[in-house]
Amino acid sequence: MQHDRRTILFGSVGFMGLAACGQVAAQSKAGYAPDAKFAASPFRKISDAEWKRRLQPIDSYQILRHEDTEFAGSGPFLNEKRKGTFICRGCDLPLFKSEWKYESGTGWPSFFDGMKENIGVKSDRLLGYERIEYHCAQCLGHQGHIFNDGPRPTGLRYCNNGYSLKFVPA
Repeated sequence: MQHDRRTILFGSVGFMGLAACGQVAAQSKAGYAPDAKFAASPFRKISDAEWKRRLQPIDSYQILRHEDTEFAGSGPFLNEKRKGTFICRGCDLPLFKSEWKYESGTGWPSFFDGMKENIGVKSDRLLGYERIEYHCAQCLGHQGHIFNDGPRPTGLRYCNNGYSLKFVPA
């Protein structure tokens, strides 16, 4: 089998992408909310039917409760520039400060840091390789994924679904 430059280039890029996911995975548990911190939260006892009634639009329900993803560029807060706090749409727990938000060019609100004491993480292999999914530690609502391609000072990108958030202006 012959390998041309294009095959070698795309193979190398793919390998580097998987290696970056592994670096995030290795760092994933450090400093994040342990499951026990919010174990007694009343938000964890809400039925799926009640979440469906509470979370509107329906996109918020599908994302927060069933780990769906909004289409790039379709969710709210992509262009939000005001000072304030981004909170979980499911339970109002603070997750991100506005000064941590940056334009990643991905079509989703992105942050280089988060309130780790309010964020839980887990491994996600849905696409056939390991990614780190993060969620609100209080209500377990899906927020997005963490990637190792963000700006300084953390080098991380919290790629968030806009329909998982609410914004509280300062």
